[in-house]
Amino acid sequence: MKQYRVLVVDDSAFMRRAISHILEEDPQFHVIGIARNGVEAVDKVHRLKPDLVTMDVEMPKMNGLQALEQIMQISPVSVVMLSSRTREGAKETLHALELGAVDFFLKESLIRDQDGEVHSQEFLQRLKGIVEAQKPRVAATVQPLPRKARKMKQQRTGLIFIGCSTGGPSALQTILPHFPADFSIPIVVAQHMPPGFTKPLAERFDTLCQLEVKEADNGEVVQGGTIYIAPSGYQTRFEKKTDGTVIFKVDNDVGGDALYKPAIDITLESAAPIFTNQLLAVILTGMGVDGMKGCGVVKNYHGHVFVEAKDTCIVYGMPKAVLEAGFADGQFIRSQIYQEIISFIK
Repeated sequence: MKQYRVLVVDDSAFMRRAISHILEEDPQFHVIGIARNGVEAVDKVHRLKPDLVTMDVEMPKMNGLQALEQIMQISPVSVVMLSSRTREGAKETLHALELGAVDFFLKESLIRDQDGEVHSQEFLQRLKGIVEAQKPRVAATVQPLPRKARKMKQQRTGLIFIGCSTGGPSALQTILPHFPADFSIPIVVAQHMPPGFTKPLAERFDTLCQLEVKEADNGEVVQGGTIYIAPSGYQTRFEKKTDGTVIFKVDNDVGGDALYKPAIDITLESAAPIFTNQLLAVILTGMGVDGMKGCGVVKNYHGHVFVEAKDTCIVYGMPKAVLEAGFADGQFIRSQIYQEIISFIK
């Protein structure tokens, strides 16, 4: 059984003990050391060569963001940030993801009593998905679209949908800023995140993109020239009005057995009957199978599906599920996805 070496970085002795205890409940994780600030973290990453680092943000001498930046330059390793649910915590977390962190987890979800075991298991599963994804991979390959799908690309595209989870923010950063200011097709993004994180995500991308980026609002008309981020903590669906306009329906309804808010499956299942063969769904990096059922519905309505190739996924879970179910029209490495979207819709 493969064992993964972890460095725990936090200025709180309580949090260091709590995180270490959770990790060592699983025999696949071994805490090889702790660090109380960023300076110690940089030094120990270089000396101990861990497989994974859990990193706090606020620390003395050198904070987590500064340490992360140095680690990525000197001794790159998978880093998972431990974040607070505050607005400032969300902004710092998003910055960390831009600097190279692969994922984040809320501190309070690990230490609160209620449902603590459930959250701990989710934490461990996500960490395993990240470290297992670091295995050596073959050279990047691309699967071309089937000829039938290529012939249908002249159909007017009514919606581009992008779904992602672990590693999603960095993947989105390689795609969304490329869309030109006169791009006329609406783009909707469902990124798995805790409540309170998608609004700062939208605000951050609004500064990076040529198109307007905003959180989707309940009752808002879906319009071209805008990138909409599905709000975390809610389910986002589409509804077609009698006058032909399409609006967002954003509510607290979990929707069956959905594990996520937003759930990619739920959004796609409502989009497919409305946009039919004018829908292009793109599934990027992420753990689990959210999006697989939704992409099946997309194909039933003659829509089209792209997935990110294994070679560039932080976690090759969601794209793999869609591909193995036979719903993908093509898989592409991350750097090619924007151009493939443009080639398809023209």
